[in-house]
Amino acid sequence: MSMDSDIERVLWTQEQIAAKVSDLASEISADFSGVTPPPVLVGVATGAFLFLADLVKQIKLPIAVDFVRAESYGSGTESSGAPKISSDLKLDVEGRHVILVEDIVDTGSTLCCLIAHMESKGASSVSVCTFLDKPSRRKVEVGLVGNGKLYRGFECPDLFVVGYGMDFAELYRNLPYVGVLKPELYK
Repeated sequence: MSMDSDIERVLWTQEQIAAKVSDLASEISADFSGVTPPPVLVGVATGAFLFLADLVKQIKLPIAVDFVRAESYGSGTESSGAPKISSDLKLDVEGRHVILVEDIVDTGSTLCCLIAHMESKGASSVSVCTFLDKPSRRKVEVGLVGNGKLYRGFECPDLFVVGYGMDFAELYRNLPYVGVLKPELYK
């Protein structure tokens, strides 16, 4: 049984993903060149782990890396809308520039919770680098902190996507591309 057979169609190939990650890393490298102390890239677990790994390998400046876990999905396909931080940072981000690295920004609820959390920890700015952005599903306006910036990979149609770290019921994260999951598998 191949995971590929569960995919209705591929939205972004491995090559397209690599090119986009390279562009984002170049933009971040340019924007944070000479910044001290170095920015902290905070991966939002678990979906952003592949994106974060590929991104940090291409950023051409000193950076710190940490993870945070905020949960709003459980095992379904619809956000519960009330995210909670279930695993916090190990690093102290007070007075630091934080770049939250997300797999996908959907309703915006989790991201707003995380931005407020970083601000409460004293981050001097909070930027967001999201692999996918689904503005059609936004329910809350995402406000950045300080001179924070939004780095966007691909704009995603309102479809249920998996691969490149994103899952359905913890499966499909290891697909090297992003694809649309066949609806009969999650409905």
